[in-house]
Amino acid sequence: MDAESIEDLFAPFARVRTKRMFSGHGAYVDDACFALCVMGDIWIKTDDEAERAALKAAGSRPFAYEKSGGKVVTANAFWSLPDSALDDEDELRRWCRPALEAARRTAAQKARAKARKAAKAAPRRTPAKKRV
Repeated sequence: MDAESIEDLFAPFARVRTKRMFSGHGAYVDDACFALCVMGDIWIKTDDEAERAALKAAGSRPFAYEKSGGKVVTANAFWSLPDSALDDEDELRRWCRPALEAARRTAAQKARAKARKAAKAAPRRTPAKKRV
């Protein structure tokens, strides 16, 4: 799926921009990556067990890939977009809203961690001595 097709797919939900990643594309709203289009499928972000259960009930599956050596790695952070969302704009919005919320939470956590790391790495200033 090319970038223009991804933008068209998500247009009923939000205006998205795409970035190349993992031999595919990430779909972003602002700085939050809420979907991946890789391996011929669309994967939406999730960080909530209840949402994962709902996705599973809708026929979705977690993102998985095979590493060299044959080990399969499952990444619960992204689940396949249910097929019903491809044909129904209301379904698309139903699944994309929580995916975007999860992506925003993840982006905020990363920003806080980056700020903490930068604060630790910053040189400490010692107060200047007063001249008498």
